[in-house]
Amino acid sequence: MSTNALLQRIDQWFIDRGWTVFPFQRTVWRAARQGQSGLLHASTGSGKTYAVWFGALLYAGRQQRSSRKQGLRVLWITPMRALAADTVRALQASGADLVPDWRIEARTGDTSAAQRARQSKAWPEVLVTTPESLSLMLSQLDAQQRFSLLETVIVDEWHELMGNKRGVQVQLALARLRLWQGSLMVWGLSATLGNLRQAQDVLLGTDTDGVLVEGKVKKRIVIDSLIPEHPTRFPWGGHLGIQMLQPLIAEIDSSATSLVFTNTRSQAELWYQHLLDARPDWAGLIALHHGSLDRAVREWVEQGLKEGRLKAVVCTSSLDLGVDFLPVERVLQIGSAKGIARLVQRAGRSGHAPGRISRVTLVPTNSLELLEAAGARQALAHGQLEARPVPDKPLDVLVQHLVTIALGGGFISPELYAEVRTAWSYRQLTPEEWQWALDFVARGGQSLSVYPEYRRVLPDEQGIYRVPDAALARRHRMSIGTIVSEASIQVKFMSGGRIGSIEESFISRLRQGDHFLFGGRILEFVRVHEMTAYVRRATGSRGAVPRWQGGKMPLSSELAHAVLDQLQLAVDGKAQGPEMLALAPLLAIQQRWSALPTRTTLLIETLSSREGRHVFIYPFAGRSVHLGLASLLAYRIARTQPATFSIAVNDYGFELLGSQELDLAPLFRGERGVEVGLFATEHLLEDVLASLNATELSQRRFREIARIAGLVFQGYPGQPKSARQLQASSSLFFEVFRKHDASNLLLTQAQREVLEQELELTRLRVTLQQMQACSLALHSLPRASPFAFGLMVERFREKLTTEKLSDRVARLVRELEKAAA
Repeated sequence: MSTNALLQRIDQWFIDRGWTVFPFQRTVWRAARQGQSGLLHASTGSGKTYAVWFGALLYAGRQQRSSRKQGLRVLWITPMRALAADTVRALQASGADLVPDWRIEARTGDTSAAQRARQSKAWPEVLVTTPESLSLMLSQLDAQQRFSLLETVIVDEWHELMGNKRGVQVQLALARLRLWQGSLMVWGLSATLGNLRQAQDVLLGTDTDGVLVEGKVKKRIVIDSLIPEHPTRFPWGGHLGIQMLQPLIAEIDSSATSLVFTNTRSQAELWYQHLLDARPDWAGLIALHHGSLDRAVREWVEQGLKEGRLKAVVCTSSLDLGVDFLPVERVLQIGSAKGIARLVQRAGRSGHAPGRISRVTLVPTNSLELLEAAGARQALAHGQLEARPVPDKPLDVLVQHLVTIALGGGFISPELYAEVRTAWSYRQLTPEEWQWALDFVARGGQSLSVYPEYRRVLPDEQGIYRVPDAALARRHRMSIGTIVSEASIQVKFMSGGRIGSIEESFISRLRQGDHFLFGGRILEFVRVHEMTAYVRRATGSRGAVPRWQGGKMPLSSELAHAVLDQLQLAVDGKAQGPEMLALAPLLAIQQRWSALPTRTTLLIETLSSREGRHVFIYPFAGRSVHLGLASLLAYRIARTQPATFSIAVNDYGFELLGSQELDLAPLFRGERGVEVGLFATEHLLEDVLASLNATELSQRRFREIARIAGLVFQGYPGQPKSARQLQASSSLFFEVFRKHDASNLLLTQAQREVLEQELELTRLRVTLQQMQACSLALHSLPRASPFAFGLMVERFREKLTTEKLSDRVARLVRELEKAAA
């Protein structure tokens, strides 16, 4: 079929459904007919999928190859298996009318062995897969032949991939596919990104030009809040919590279908249980969804959402991405989303169609989160979204890729080096770094050369590097990927039903008969056998809530600036909106007893109590930066006078608590010839490393790097190694490298990742520069201000049980309210 005839059929397909073709869709189709690659950025639910999918069909029509033998023509990469299944259904719905002779299938970790075997004999024309499955395909000996008919690659949800190592994995895979197919067309899809040009460059690589298409579709996004009936004037993290249950229930009751987002799986478990306790008549009408639940459970929930059978689903980021749940009317966010882009992404789960309103409602767990809602709404009105940083030269991913390519037909070193440098993250990879990586996979580097299992690739007589051993090949294929999490074990009922998986460290703390909350049920722990935790239903008591890796997300820079702008409006008497009206009593006390921080004013508060001398500083830079700042300032102060500090942080500021009176004003103001500038950026790296246990932090990060680089094998199916075994193995490698191979680049990478990702060194440096530029507002407090109170409670939380914490906080609030009155 000619491209003009196909285009007419596409237009008719839209007309038959009563839909309008948007200008950005036609722009993509025009570019695709010419074989141009690009990035499409448009709001969720605006028709991005059909833009690039029909573009791929038009490009295939232009190629005039319809008579060729069967083979893969379009490769669709998605970050989530659930999204893969949904994408297959969407493509099949239109493909049946437009390309009825094409097979459209998925190949992910969820694909059955029978379907994999069938695909191995003859790949479908369209394959939807994940980065890990794509790398696994590239490791097959006949990979080049299997991809010989490939014309188009589409990377969905590129904003979710580009900022992590999975995105780097995609970059390397695309570099290989471009080498094999010089006319390959690549398109990326994105909905919430601040650095679009860089996103396009990262996707298309250093040797490819492309087009950037922004979909200007009128899509109204509403951000509002459930205002607490009695917002406390002395807030602390989580203090509202269950007080917001009845307002939440009322909102869910007023809508046909709602998504209730939480930031962690633990929160999801708790809120789901609270909802069921309050509304037992909703049993079967509300559900729970997060990544640790069994796949069958997740698929049942997703299908229930699609069919409109569920009243509400309590979920995590497992439902963030573009799965199309048309019946969803409302999205509610428990606590702050901590980022504008994340909030917009979740809002897009409702009104998931052109012309419909997307609405997200914040359910605050802390009064100050109302500030974040007001700031996010204002930032969105000005089009401000967070940029996604891109990893730079992660050598663990490169090492894994070298073994993958050695399995997939082998490589010649200079040729693969040139190919890898076309991937954006490795564009500045030096010959020395390349040679180190090659030496590491060929003989284990300087310190592992005597062990045969670390000679993973060897050159043959023609200089082609291949994997010499079938056992090494099997181990590598089972370890492909960059998703690293703590070892998890299956959770099953004694009767045999599977519930999901929990991190091994949580189960290891349980004794027989202990109760815990998981999958929306209170379970009794019975025993562990062969990496499976067996449980039975429990009744009559609350259980411990599982803890998963991930923890609390820090406040983004863009949202932090938006919050400070709201505080500036409050200082100027120009604050507006229901959130700021509700916060007015709190902000009035803060101003009366101290001051409000703004972009141009750095607030520093001091307080003397029976505990010692408190210093509170409010840079509004997020908890990760504040942890680094607090440690850095404590270290620099201790260099001028003997002092030991306890530290507490939240997203708004940090507290230093010392046991003695300190004259800190000269240090903050730089008076009396003080040599140490507390906010100086000179010698920042050295001071940060000296102020923290950098070796321990790097060792923890190295565990992940060691797994990705293939140093640590996680075990065979059904026989995984325990978290303790993996930790011991990676720790042993860390110590060996540190003592006998100090120049090992994986050690350097571990330290760099700690600084850039955990401590956000770049953002810390920028924050220090902003603090230097601010005028200082130093206030000595007779009692804790509303902002300081939250930091004090963070410190109490580390020392007290939940019951004792509640009692102490309640007493302090009564005293402060009495003083405020």
